[in-house]
Amino acid sequence: MAQTAGGTLDKIRSSGKAVLGVREASPPMAYALGANANYTGYHVELCERIIRKLAPQAKLEYFAMTPQNTMVLVQNGTVDIGCGPATNNLTRQQQVAFGMTTYLSQVRMAVKADSGISDWKQLDGKTVAVTTGTTAVQLLRKLERDADIKLTMMQTKDNLESLLAVETGRAAAFVLDDNLLAGVVANSREPKQFKLAGTSLQSEPIAILFRKDDPAFKQAVDGELKAMMASGEMAKHYDKWFMQPIPPRNVALNLPLSDELKALFAKPNDEPIESYNKR
Repeated sequence: MAQTAGGTLDKIRSSGKAVLGVREASPPMAYALGANANYTGYHVELCERIIRKLAPQAKLEYFAMTPQNTMVLVQNGTVDIGCGPATNNLTRQQQVAFGMTTYLSQVRMAVKADSGISDWKQLDGKTVAVTTGTTAVQLLRKLERDADIKLTMMQTKDNLESLLAVETGRAAAFVLDDNLLAGVVANSREPKQFKLAGTSLQSEPIAILFRKDDPAFKQAVDGELKAMMASGEMAKHYDKWFMQPIPPRNVALNLPLSDELKALFAKPNDEPIESYNKR
């Protein structure tokens, strides 16, 4: 495949290494396992598979990113491919490019199982934990306006800290994508003490991301993703991470493949969130 000068694939092949941007605490999409920081997850394995196909000789290196610095590290080329869970939206598209949608999340809340909270309006006057840099921050501000409620937002550095705020009673709820909520709950000390609640605030297309100025790399990555979707391999990959027990606690998230995501695997696209929530 033709590459533009200075393209990502050229860089990977000439340097002999590919830098994968990962997350430390975003199971099941991207997370660290154990003290040696072995990274794994639904998106991490997808990225590994794509790079091994496109540049079989390249050594894989992992660079831990946060929701706050992901866009900058992808944009400036510190990482070659971003494998954390990132929502594809128009604002971010000004900085980076997104691959085909590989997950469609629903923004909900994790609360204590015995809290009695099942509806967003019950958060009125309460403290809510959100991970800094996630789309939940804007969604909660919109919720305050739409539902005429007032929240105190506690912004934390990562998803583990957000869940800990609920566990210790410093926050009534933790708001995030359902897949990440399920993942962080499943990996907590006592998963049964939490439950997912609330109708979905928003559907969010989640995708792998990379430099904006490299259409050839996007075409190559998208080609691999489309092939996996067409062959049924992507559905199997989904089953492995969302229906089967996952490390380190070998707990299954039990989030079946939705009809919406099945439709996306059948007809892949890279549309931003703005086109979803108009529908």
